[in-house]
Amino acid sequence: MTKFAHISDVHLGGWKAQALQDLNFKSFQKAIDICINSKLNFILIAGDLFDSAYPPIEILKETFAEFRKLKEARIPCFIIAGSHDYSVSGKTFLDVLEKAGFCKNVTNFEEKEETIILNPTIHEGVAIYGYPGKKSGLEVQDLRKIKFNDAPGMFKILMLHTTIDKAKGTLPIDAIETEKLPYADYYALGHLHIDFKYKNFVYPGPIFPNNFQELEDLKHGSFYIVDTESINVLQKIELQIKEIIKLDIQIEDALKATELIISKLEEKNIQDKIVLLRIHGELKDSKNSDIKFSQIEEYIQGNKAYFMLKNTHNLKTKEIELEKEIKDSENIENETIKVYSEENPSALNELIPQIMNALSIEKQEGETTETFTRRLMEESKKVLNF
Repeated sequence: MTKFAHISDVHLGGWKAQALQDLNFKSFQKAIDICINSKLNFILIAGDLFDSAYPPIEILKETFAEFRKLKEARIPCFIIAGSHDYSVSGKTFLDVLEKAGFCKNVTNFEEKEETIILNPTIHEGVAIYGYPGKKSGLEVQDLRKIKFNDAPGMFKILMLHTTIDKAKGTLPIDAIETEKLPYADYYALGHLHIDFKYKNFVYPGPIFPNNFQELEDLKHGSFYIVDTESINVLQKIELQIKEIIKLDIQIEDALKATELIISKLEEKNIQDKIVLLRIHGELKDSKNSDIKFSQIEEYIQGNKAYFMLKNTHNLKTKEIELEKEIKDSENIENETIKVYSEENPSALNELIPQIMNALSIEKQEGETTETFTRRLMEESKKVLNF
């Protein structure tokens, strides 16, 4: 009857490191090329095409070039906004893609009392319904009220960017109950970065892993091609771009860690591979700064690895008890600064409260991590008169 691709969670522009941002785009580019060569009827992108509602201009230019290839191949693309590229103002760069004729946003609904009626986008006998993802899972409350403006006799697809109850596991988050959703022949889901199938509810996984943990677990991106006339209706397409090398090292002495880590790297062929370095343990008579990461990175570069990511979240230093008594426990922050300043007299101590205030600013809606970090640095530099 129909053959289509189900893509989700592309997150273009999501990685801060340019090398990984490039891989993210190459993975998306590879997915588009596979779609063009697979003679599809259409493509679905179930949210989070971009990592931000306001992606950088260079990301937009590259993305437009890929959508132009789809248009030239006469493959329609249907899309919904995800929690990252959604904006409460209703404005998103998905609108620009749509106005350029590169895709169709299938979010089309009307509210009647306590019900949200979804209107279908019809394409070659297929009725495609969609509802966007929102920040903090706020779409879940709405999804409990949706119904279809029916399209009798058509193959029905519902595109959602949300968490379903059957996939959330032990996560302490709200999730839509699958039995409360109107019946569809296929549920094209996005939001959870997992390869998951429950009946005809499908999460295809991200086009490229979005963080250290995902690189460890997933290794690469994926999407699905759905062919309703095939014996194997679902075909998983894996998008391996670079091989992953994982190192998990426990240390107690940071002074010996550099040599240990390099010796472990010497056992691996790391050329043109992504190296994931996870370091954990409790340091007894040393500190994190004793690990010479610059020396490790020099070794990595010298052996032509593609990129290295390190994770030291579970590397702890032995706790040292604070000998001074904190008198004002209800104002522990100011009291701690006071105790520290008495023990370590310096003219800079007067700037500590101002620095802490500058670092307490919140990330704004639609603001990328890179822009937010730059704003934090600028505010801190003002305090320090840099």
